[in-house]
Amino acid sequence: MTDSDVRPPADLREAIEQGRTALGIELGSTRIKAVLTGPDHAAIAVGTHDWENQFVDRTWTYSLDAIWSGLQACYASLASDVKEKHGTELRTPGALGVSAMMHGYLAFDTDGELLTPFRTWRNTNTGDAAEALSELFAYNIPHRWSIAHLYQAVLNGEEHVGRLAHLTTLAGYVHWKLSGEQILGTGDASGVFPIDVTTGGYNTRMLTQFDDLVDGRGVPLKLAELLPAVRPAGEPAGTLTATGATLLDPTGTLQPGAVMCPPEGDAGTGMVATNSVARRTGNVSAGTSIFAMVVLDGELSRVHPEIDLVTTPAGDLVAMVHCNNGASELNAWAGLFAEFATALGVSADSNTVFETLFRAALLGAPDGGGLMAFNNLSGEPITKLHEGRPLFLREPGSTLSLASFMRTQLYAALATLRIGMDVLQKSESVKLDRMYAHGGLFKTEGVAQNLLAAAINTPVSVGNLAAEGGAWGIAVLAAFSATRTESQTLDTFLTTSVFADAQLNTADPDPADVAGFDAFMQRYITALPIQQAAVDHS
Repeated sequence: MTDSDVRPPADLREAIEQGRTALGIELGSTRIKAVLTGPDHAAIAVGTHDWENQFVDRTWTYSLDAIWSGLQACYASLASDVKEKHGTELRTPGALGVSAMMHGYLAFDTDGELLTPFRTWRNTNTGDAAEALSELFAYNIPHRWSIAHLYQAVLNGEEHVGRLAHLTTLAGYVHWKLSGEQILGTGDASGVFPIDVTTGGYNTRMLTQFDDLVDGRGVPLKLAELLPAVRPAGEPAGTLTATGATLLDPTGTLQPGAVMCPPEGDAGTGMVATNSVARRTGNVSAGTSIFAMVVLDGELSRVHPEIDLVTTPAGDLVAMVHCNNGASELNAWAGLFAEFATALGVSADSNTVFETLFRAALLGAPDGGGLMAFNNLSGEPITKLHEGRPLFLREPGSTLSLASFMRTQLYAALATLRIGMDVLQKSESVKLDRMYAHGGLFKTEGVAQNLLAAAINTPVSVGNLAAEGGAWGIAVLAAFSATRTESQTLDTFLTTSVFADAQLNTADPDPADVAGFDAFMQRYITALPIQQAAVDHS
């Protein structure tokens, strides 16, 4: 239910005209989405723009032109929705927040010019750097982190390193251009360089270690001078400037002045959107990538290469299981089935195709019936795969049915997540009071949610407010920055002001599905060398 379902249209129009709204924009891997929320934080208008990354010179990237044309198209879509639903124009949202896919590498010189094409989280060509930094820091540094990209550029002897003046993430870049402030929210910053949770800033010991490391290679960098400032949730992070307003809305209707919150990554907004920022809570976000965020109540016993240590937007320690490959291969198969339906003369929209295929999966053999799939379109560090090769395999005695095929494809999307969750739940004995799920994979009620519950043997909840995802989450963070009282924590704000009346649908793990997923995982681990061979010999 949205705010516009329960409040008179005149009240919402007045809130829009008086700036008692919050605007959240999230740049996801395949869609840019904008959500405008009303005084009670419910979505009252939505705008979208679809886009895709490009694989250029063996690098996953988006051009700056694509970023700004996409943002403008998304904002125009939102403004049109406001006009259509509420009969007024959006001129001055009271608060504004920007979120985007985490990690990656955007490097700029002293004039603010981009030095090298944007390197997204999806790139896995930083293995040497990630391994060296993990050993140096005694702290897991994943391939996709910004610091791994920087050090790999040093190792590669890339010319641009000597002209580097500022590096940031995609959310940080957009925030900078809209506000003039080079800032990151704590959660997004924790995917750039390790955060010291006791101070809320970058780890000073590791900063010194990095400077000494690159100086020994003849590259005199002072990393602290290159990184954006870190701000926790609730703190203001500048305002929308006149230049920034024109960048978003070239028509000139949008006015400057909105309070901006610290920019965040999609992992942080996912935690907010599912009310899982408190300790012993967690969430799974599934889109192009799939990842789990578990808020810890203590340090892990040792370093695990499968686990990233990041933070909530408020700065609490989080164990992150990040898998580069999520629903993209499922989308490709759904497209193939839709094409076949069209060839038969059957008209079906994409939502119907997905729901039909997903519901078929519930009828499949609990263990996949001897079928096997790998959904890796890009490299997957958890399974040590440096490039993607999607595969579908089956044993000679297996039964190739639509139901078991779709269950296998859904299992494949959850398999690497399960590997990382086993580290937390079995090796580290991490306890979870609740796990939430959100993202496109969970849109069809009771399918991926039930299979995820089986995969991690934990109840999984889906909430009614998280339907708008990270764009709604960053709008909530923007409202928090604009209205926060001095003693109010993010957890308290979410629990009392945002989710007080939220409805949850919880799926408990089915024992037959738990046993079936366990059997599937045994075959999956056994078959991993086939996946590696496909990379090595193609």
